[in-house]
Amino acid sequence: MSCTLALPPDVSPKRASILMAGAQLFMASGYANVSMDAVAKEAGVSKATLYAYFSGKEALFAAIVEGRCSAIAAESEELASHAASTDAALRELGRVWIRFLMSPQSLAIHRTVIAECARFPDLARAFYASGPARGRGWLARRLEDAQRWGKLREDADPQVAADHLMGLIRGDLYMQAMLGGPVPDEAAMDAVVDAAVAVFLRAYGVPPPG
Repeated sequence: MSCTLALPPDVSPKRASILMAGAQLFMASGYANVSMDAVAKEAGVSKATLYAYFSGKEALFAAIVEGRCSAIAAESEELASHAASTDAALRELGRVWIRFLMSPQSLAIHRTVIAECARFPDLARAFYASGPARGRGWLARRLEDAQRWGKLREDADPQVAADHLMGLIRGDLYMQAMLGGPVPDEAAMDAVVDAAVAVFLRAYGVPPPG
């Protein structure tokens, strides 16, 4: 399975190699079956170098997830900032996010966590903090900004609203893909996002005056 990570331009070559090697091995073999020795060998670095960057597998896995989430947040920010309306901004966000969720890398990482969470609860906690919780917080802040600009209801709780929007987008289509079904085509993903945003704005949008 190939793996592509979006890495910041200032990341050191050795750290980048470790992150890429770790992601490749975790997705191919699962968390439990990957040793730090294997990561060092795949990355072409010494164990001392590896541990200078990451204290262990959990820290490495969390960094991989955090890096992917940071990249998708930056892409979403850029697209939404150029959208002509709240509706258009939410659709842009939704399209980026659903494609991120449906990517082979994201599906593989999520399946790894689900498979290993009972034996490695710290892994599950690290994944949640670096991935879903980080994304939820980012979206809630964007929705709070929209409230201040008068685009969403003032009485809405941004965290709850973020949960609702994420839940509408991550629905049956995502569940099927997670369970090994075919990844939907772009038209199907766009249809889910369009329906999700329409429902969300009926619940949280500010009606036009008059």
